[in-house]
Amino acid sequence: MPSTTVVVVTWRGREHITACLDALARQRPHRTLVVDNASDDGTAALLAAHPSRPEVLRLPVNRGYAGGLAAALPSVTTRYVAWLNDDAVPADDWLATLEDALDATPDAAAATPSLLLADGSTQSVGVRLTADGHGADLAVAGGEVFGFCGGAALLRREALERAGGVPAAFFCYYEDTDTAWRLRLAGHRVLSVGAARVHHRHGASTKPGSRPFHRWNERNRLLMLLRCAPPAVAARELARFAAVTALLPVRRDRPDAANFHVPLRLRVLLEVLGRLPAALVQRRRVGRRATVSRHAVWREWAGRPGRAEA
Repeated sequence: MPSTTVVVVTWRGREHITACLDALARQRPHRTLVVDNASDDGTAALLAAHPSRPEVLRLPVNRGYAGGLAAALPSVTTRYVAWLNDDAVPADDWLATLEDALDATPDAAAATPSLLLADGSTQSVGVRLTADGHGADLAVAGGEVFGFCGGAALLRREALERAGGVPAAFFCYYEDTDTAWRLRLAGHRVLSVGAARVHHRHGASTKPGSRPFHRWNERNRLLMLLRCAPPAVAARELARFAAVTALLPVRRDRPDAANFHVPLRLRVLLEVLGRLPAALVQRRRVGRRATVSRHAVWREWAGRPGRAEA
């Protein structure tokens, strides 16, 4: 039996998913499960015709990356589960390198590779936690990091399930950093494994910098903090977001980026407030599962570059 199920979530991925599947066919033996988020561009026919014959879970509506991962998890029974973007092309030894790293480190629940952009530059070798609660990509590999980039990571299935699975309601973005938070609260480590390499067409489906991109990022960061962070941190960041939004109309030096447009920020605030009761219920569940305090995780990781250099 293989050790890993690789879950590839796709939406209108006809133009790029073939390269991903071709690369998976060259990996160590594993199970490939493609979650098709109701693609309408011919992706379904392409998947059916691919020589690797991946298993396909076709959803009736687009549930996003987080929703697709969450939909796949109940059918995963292998020791590990890999998250892989449909526009990612892993090197031939990517899976073997990540599996070997987790096999050798029993207290680690996730391993993150080197994600490389089309020009060969580094997109991410892991995620750090900023002083204001953002998840930010790291560029120096090796050792331990706060979290992982969900575009091409390997996780222990049982640890993920015990930590509460994947936050499907996030749709996309911050599902990885939220998951890393909960794994850390459960006492697990996250490894940066630079020797495992993946080339990534960053944002092939979601267009970084677009209004939906910023909406999901801003909303999900605040929801993640409400679920996982110390209460003072979550309250401070929600209040800061609201205050900046209120002051933007009178600022002469207002940035032009989409995440500083008042209508978008008001929509984010309304969505967060609408989801606040559910987030607080989820917060209690996260707290009941935790073996490490929220304050301890925050003190160790917030505002630090990571321990990749250690």
